[in-house]
Parts: sequence; C-alpha cells; structure tokens
Amino acid sequence: MNYRILGKTGWKVSEIGLGTWQVGGGWGSPFSPKVAEEILHAAFDKGINFVDTADVYDGGASEAAVGQAVRDRSEKIYVATKCGRRIQPHIDETYTIERLRRHVEDSLRNTGLNRLDLIQLHCPPTSVYQRDDIFGLFEKLKAEGKIAAMGVSVEKVEEAKRAMEYEIVSSVQVIFNMFRQKPADELFKIASTKNVGLIIRVPLASGLLTGKITPETTFSKDDHRHFNREGKAFDKGETFSGVPLGKAFPAVEELKDFFKGDGDLAALALRWILMYDEVSVVIPGASTSSQLEENVKAGQLPNLTDEQMIGVKKIYDKYIREEVHHLW
Repeated sequence: MNYRILGKTGWKVSEIGLGTWQVGGGWGSPFSPKVAEEILHAAFDKGINFVDTADVYDGGASEAAVGQAVRDRSEKIYVATKCGRRIQPHIDETYTIERLRRHVEDSLRNTGLNRLDLIQLHCPPTSVYQRDDIFGLFEKLKAEGKIAAMGVSVEKVEEAKRAMEYEIVSSVQVIFNMFRQKPADELFKIASTKNVGLIIRVPLASGLLTGKITPETTFSKDDHRHFNREGKAFDKGETFSGVPLGKAFPAVEELKDFFKGDGDLAALALRWILMYDEVSVVIPGASTSSQLEENVKAGQLPNLTDEQMIGVKKIYDKYIREEVHHLW
C-alpha cells in the first residue's frame, strides 16, 4: 500500500481508502454487521488506514461498525465521518450550530470513539459554505477535543473553493473520475496551494466504470441507481456521476476498447485517479472482500502513459463533457 499526506492534517493515509456507503449492505441490500466487520478488517489487513462513513449510512449502523472495527485494532486507523444530511428540510435555515453539534456528539456515541479524526459537512446547501457561524462551530469542537480536523464534502467545485477560504477546512471530498473531470481543471491546483487534502468519492461512477453495467442491467427499487437518476432523492450527480446512460454506455465501450489487453477497467479507472498527485485518497466502496481486493490491487498497477491519459480525456470530451462539466 502506498501512502499520501492528507493536506494540512499531516496524516499519512493510504491512497486507497474505504468508502462505507454500502459496506455491509446498502444500495438495496439489508445491512449486515457481520459482512461489514469482515470487509473492514480485510481492509485494515491490506494496509488501508482511512475509512469514510456518515451518520446517515444505514441509520448510524455504518458508523457503529466502523467504530467497533477500529477499536478492535492496534494500528492507527483514521475515521472520517459526515454530518448535516439528517437535517430536514435540507435548507440553509434549518442548519443550526445546535443541530450540528448534537449530530457530532451522536457520531461520537455511534462510533464509541473519544474523538473523531475528521468530521465533514455532508453536501449542505450552497449558502451554508458562506456562514461563519457554522465553521466557527467546528473550531470550537476542535478546541474541545471532540474532533481532530474538519472538512467538507461538496457537490460543486465552486462550493469547494468557497469552503477552502476557512482555515479550519483541512480536506475536500469531491466526485472525480473518468466521467467527472472538472475538479482537475479548476480545483486541484487551488487545493494544493492551500494545502487542503483531496478525498475522491464515486470513483467508478456508481459502477459504470467497472464495465459490467449494461442497458439490460436492472436495480432494486431501494438502489439509488434505480430511484435517483433524475435527482429525486439527492443530487443526481451522486448517481452515475450525473451522466445520462445513453451517453455513458458508448463511452464505456470505447474505454474498454481503448484499454483492451491492459487490464480490468475498474482498476484502471482507480489508477487514473491516482495519477493526480494532488489526490490524497480515493474511497471506493466494497460490498464483498473480493471487491476490496480488486480495489487494493489498483494501487499496485504501473502508471498510465501520457498516451493513455490523453485517450481518456478525448473520450470524456467526445461523450461526457457537455453533459456534466458545467453542472458541477
């Protein structure tokens, strides 16, 4: 496992982390504490030392599973969680320091940890990124020893830019993959200059970049890839990176043909992200230990060539750019 520095925290984190949106369940499957435990410990055994969760994942069950697994280990595992999505209606006016403080304390209880390594605002309304009182709360929580660092999980590049104006912000979590390339153009250099770590989520575009989803693939009614394609539950950019499937499938086929003989598309898609030095950690999810194994192997692949990097950009420009680049 290779390790990188997470911005101003100074932490050495595994470049392949673990996202736990669906660990032990999710996406239409019931949560299984046993499966979650197996995946988490398998991840730690392979050198992963950065785990991302949230209070809304399986109603706190994900946080609890992560906390238990971390407490069972002797090595340092960095736990990143998120707060804010429980607030309903999800609007600026309902974001209060009292609610957010209570949610942070709930996460401490869920995980059983004395301190949260990293707490992230979980894709709040855009106007929240301009509120001094909200970011001031996290300064207080850090001074109280309840959190070690604070970051933001954003939908849009402009939100990240605004959040990074606050010194307390140590990391930005953002969607970045072969089908969502705007952050590399407009965010990465700024984050590097400000010494803000970059956590990359949705690296496989909800499975599209595995090359295994086809026009005939069906999803459970409880799977966001079934019910959120148009953003009915949350930002549609979280589902298939917001790419219309009619454009996605031809792009995937061209990527598979372009990389023919070079290996598994999913692993290459993760390797592509790690080609950017500004990236601190990428957090693919895993529903099974075998998926976790494949994620880890991606970090061991050789660097992509300049020709391969250019080829991916050409396919993005041909099929995807006009659909997503201006939106996020």
